[in-house]
This record gives sequence, structure tokens and C-alpha cells, in this order.
Amino acid sequence: MSGQITEVVDEIRARIRAGGLDLQRDDQRLLHLVEDVMDGEGAQNVERVIEQVAGFGALQEFLDDDSIEEIWINEPGRIFVARSGKSELTTIVMTAHEVRSVVERMLALTGRRLDTSNPFVDATLPDGSRLHVAIPDITSTHWAVNIRKFAARTHTLESLVSLGTLTAQAAAFLQACVVAGLNIVVAGATQAGKTTLMNALLNSAPSYERIITCEEVFELQLNSPDWIALQARQASLDGAGEISLRRLIKEALRMRPSRLVIGEVRQEECLDLLIAMNSGMPSMCSLHANNARAALSKMCLLPMLAGSNVSAEFVVPTVATVVDIVVHTALEPDGRRKVQSIASVTGRCEGNMIEMGEVFLLRDGQLQANGVFPSRLEAFTSRGIDVSALLGGASWA
Repeated sequence: MSGQITEVVDEIRARIRAGGLDLQRDDQRLLHLVEDVMDGEGAQNVERVIEQVAGFGALQEFLDDDSIEEIWINEPGRIFVARSGKSELTTIVMTAHEVRSVVERMLALTGRRLDTSNPFVDATLPDGSRLHVAIPDITSTHWAVNIRKFAARTHTLESLVSLGTLTAQAAAFLQACVVAGLNIVVAGATQAGKTTLMNALLNSAPSYERIITCEEVFELQLNSPDWIALQARQASLDGAGEISLRRLIKEALRMRPSRLVIGEVRQEECLDLLIAMNSGMPSMCSLHANNARAALSKMCLLPMLAGSNVSAEFVVPTVATVVDIVVHTALEPDGRRKVQSIASVTGRCEGNMIEMGEVFLLRDGQLQANGVFPSRLEAFTSRGIDVSALLGGASWA
């Protein structure tokens, strides 16, 4: 924002304080005040100033509070926040008009739309927070709003160690897996910290790698000097222009990636990911699953959504041979996120059962080496990584 607009914002805020203007209810007075101060400036500049002054209404204090992880609105009088994994009902009460006004102001910054023909929206706010909204008649009466805030403080494995998410030994092993180019799946339930863990893993990748990420909505935040982020797109009002994750994966492979990342695998795009992994492309993804075994089962199921010609006879052995590491993380009852296990896939399967061994396992609240070596030892040794030094004496997975 230019210095001139900054001065205008400061003057308007001074007038607001002097006049006791309520930014949540006096929209028209605020508009007239901005227009008066700006004296004939264009409508675009007037809107920019209003956004700077008004922010996001009653939700702004929660957006500014670094201790809050997520904000959600069930109805205008029931607004919740989550701190350290635990939810609490706030004392904030908004009107239905205020909720709608704030959401529309947020969406205006994202280029995404919300209407009766498209009653759901996923969008990324300028600070990286993720916005999800559902409106009637999908919801019964009120707009349902979720804002999952972007946690900037947990960008590295070291920061996750300090938070107790995993141990230093497990972090060193996972970093070695990334450097060795292993294919990694991060699994867990909602709010288990999957995206945060993926961010940390990707930020431990070698700086010379070219990383391409594909997501439904932008969430990953990498420090890599050579990183391209791709986002899916909804169809327009006339039903055209949709860009799916499957399309993004195919386009990403034409962009000379060193590593391909899918933010979250939910549907048939899993088939395209497996094909990329099978071509020797180091890859990473997250998915919802209760444990490492369930994650592998889901990886075997999702590709078959791509069509009846995709069979378990093809998918199961492919998953067994291309997926190397499954990391399972969970939200503990006390609100902390903790890695529950780090499993290595051996490449062998019997029927529909894929063989795996847990390299690290949570015992007595501590993630401990489980006496198992990972497979694909040659990937480690080719990069000068001594797995024995990382894990101590162990047996093969």
C-alpha cells in the first residue's frame, strides 16, 4: 500500500476514535467518512482504505491473536475459537448481516464466489489462513464459517520437536527420508497437524530441488527458492473453467519438478499420484486416515474411483512398491499434536495386505525407535546417510 493511502488510513482512524464510530454497524457512515477524506479518489482506492480500516469486523481480534488456531461460526450468536487444540465459545455476538458482510469482504480478496448455485467455498486469505463457508439451504438456517489460521511458527522440524510433536531422533530420520527422495504419505484426522508436518518436511528438502505443490486451496508455505504452488479452480457460473487436482498433477509433471506434492488426496487423483511415484518422481501427500495401515488401505481404494478399468490387482502392488514411508499424526486429548508412528512399506504384499514395519512408535507418550530398519536402504546410502547412526541397531522392515 502506498504511503499516501497509509496517511489517509491514519487520519480516518483518528476521526473514528474522535467520533466514536462503530465499525461493525456504521458501514454507511464509514463509507461517507472515507469518501470525504479521500475527496474524489477512485472507488478502488476507497475500497482499499475501507478494508484497511474495518478489517474483518468482530473476527479481527481473533485473526490477530496468535494463540488462536481456528475460528468458526455456527450461527451469529455462537462463535467459537480453538486454542491449543481445544475449542471455546466466545462472547462475541454478530448479526446475520455482519457475518455475511465479513465473509463477502474476505471472498473479495480471493476471487472465489459463493451463491445458491455454489453453496460451498474454499479460499485462502492473504495471510495464508484457510476459509470455508457453507450457506443455506445446504445449512439449515445460518451461514457456517470456518477459518483455519496459518501457523507461521511451525515451519521446521526443529520447531515441531520443540512443541513435542516428535522427538529429535524421529525428526532427523524424517529429514533423512526427505533428502533420500523417499515417497512419503502423511496421515491423520482433521486438525491432527498434517499440513504443518508436511510444511516442515518440505522445508527440510535440499535447496536445489524444484518443488511443485498441487492443492484444492493454497495452504502449504515453503521456504524453497524453487517452488511453484498450483491451486484447483471451481467452475464458473456457466459450469465451465473447472481445474481439478488430476489436471494439476498432469500439468505439474510438465514443469520439470524434482519433487511433486499433493496437499491432500481425497479422490481419483490418487491414481495420477501413484503413476508419478511409479515413474521415479519423489512425491509427498497427505490424506485422512486413522493410522498408517488405514492410510495404505485408502491409497489402494481411491485410485479405483478413476474408473472401472482400474483394479485392485494393479493398485495394491503399485502402492506397495511406490509408497516408502507413512507418518501418522494425531490430536491428543490434551490438545497437543503428536506423531503416533512412522512406518516403512517393504514393497511386498500378500493378497490385498501390504507389508509394513513401524520404524518409530509412540510408547508411554514418547515416540521411540521400534527396532526396525526402513526399506530402500540404497536411497540413503547413495546420499551418504548412515541409517544405523540415526536408528541404532535395528532389523530390516
